[in-house]
Amino acid sequence: MTDPGKPEPDTLSGVDTKLVETLAEIAHKHDLSEVEVEQGSLKIRVVRQRTISADAPPPRAATFVVQPAAVPVAEDAVRLPNIETAGAVKSPMVGTAYLRSSPSAPAFVEIGSEVKAGDKILLIEAMKTFNEISAPHSGIVTAILIEDGQPVEYGQPLLVIT
Repeated sequence: MTDPGKPEPDTLSGVDTKLVETLAEIAHKHDLSEVEVEQGSLKIRVVRQRTISADAPPPRAATFVVQPAAVPVAEDAVRLPNIETAGAVKSPMVGTAYLRSSPSAPAFVEIGSEVKAGDKILLIEAMKTFNEISAPHSGIVTAILIEDGQPVEYGQPLLVIT
């Protein structure tokens, strides 16, 4: 039961929408591409999508994704994403993918980044060797499908350049 003297928070399917709005404000204020918070079994991730236009500055819009926290899955049930999108850059090797050269360095690319063929877009560490992965063609990064420091498999889609 709720306290009659205390107003109930605005909710969307049991999610405190004020918290989501606060996270969106933090992302906007600090020019972050995403903010993620976990509370018990609830995980809230606010992702800002940017579009680049030649005649206008990028808009500052936010997309809200609310999903339950990850549940452990048996190893034999793990499946790689089935992304057969034109422009998907796939891993040329097995290793650990890094989106930045060091933990304190800026990311090589973000969603909305414009890249040219041959630009460094990420690193994959394999057998204690860091391999530079370059953009196979020019375009705009429209999706990043991995997290920094995530293990990747051969042929796994890493990001999308369109």
